[in-house]
Amino acid sequence: MAVCKGCGVTIQHADPDQPGYSPKEGSDYCQRCFRLMHYDDLSISMRTGIDPDAVLAKIAGMDCLVLWVVDLFDFEAGMIPGLSRKLAGKDILMVAAKRDILPETLSHEKIARFVFGRLKEMGIKVQGLVLTGKLHSEGTEEVLEAVRMLVKGRPVVVMGRANAGKSTLLNSLMGQNTLTASRYPGTTLDFNPMKIGDFDFIDTPGIEIQNSLLMYVDEKDLKTILPSRTIKPQIFQISGNQSFTIGGLARLDLLGCDHAVCVWYLSDALPVHRSKAEGAEDLWQKHYGELFTPVPLSESFETTMVHKNLDRMDAVIDGLGWACVSGQVSTIRCMAPKGVRVTYRKAML
Repeated sequence: MAVCKGCGVTIQHADPDQPGYSPKEGSDYCQRCFRLMHYDDLSISMRTGIDPDAVLAKIAGMDCLVLWVVDLFDFEAGMIPGLSRKLAGKDILMVAAKRDILPETLSHEKIARFVFGRLKEMGIKVQGLVLTGKLHSEGTEEVLEAVRMLVKGRPVVVMGRANAGKSTLLNSLMGQNTLTASRYPGTTLDFNPMKIGDFDFIDTPGIEIQNSLLMYVDEKDLKTILPSRTIKPQIFQISGNQSFTIGGLARLDLLGCDHAVCVWYLSDALPVHRSKAEGAEDLWQKHYGELFTPVPLSESFETTMVHKNLDRMDAVIDGLGWACVSGQVSTIRCMAPKGVRVTYRKAML
């Protein structure tokens, strides 16, 4: 049976409401991929429904080199707890994608130190790390060279969280836009083999990012939430008790501030509203859904809180971005949609 070159799903001609449908016999692409590639039109959402355990189990059963793609901007959401156990004995090469989204002043060496530090904390071992970006296909040759050193005649299975940039990477390696790449989680639907030079690559469905904000918003809002170009840090000098509201998606309260700085790393399409923490809740209730937009699908929020115990600390909201807090701050409090993970870590930048 024919499979779609864009997403790997079996092409069918019977049901236009199901994945794989094409009205044309002999088509290389399903209708969903065609519309995504040419019109950025998501006709069928597949951000849920693909079993992540089944994807990992299938990879675990293959004799392969694993190319693990992680989005540098959304690094914490890209982590897969227990990966070394789930893929025991596998050679894993990490590709840290979307380098071009991070500020240009950040060196490759500092990124690598951060990545290896976080991997060590999570007990995940990799055989190597390559940084890549869309700009001028940055890192493409380095990926192929690393694959050449590690592949040992095996197929190369490309895996990672949904929206990590797997298909974009493979298109860059091929030098042409064969695979469907989009901002929408769940673009690739099945294992999709292809030949690139001397190597056999296999694209895989994105592993569901269950704790990411991207799963809790209307998909039309992803264009606003996901950065499409290099982010410009937004820097705020703070004192007293301060609050930052990010659209209607999250709020960060910084308490006990004195000669402190808060730097936001977000899509430049997202509005940041600053206020005193004492009146932040009243402003939230008054402006939510009007001035404070976009908003999540559910209005159920939860709050986490930590005492700042590092000189520079990041508060990371999966799928949204992060704030780096430095200087004297006693407490960091973050409100985000229920189910979205907030991580407090040593500063990345």
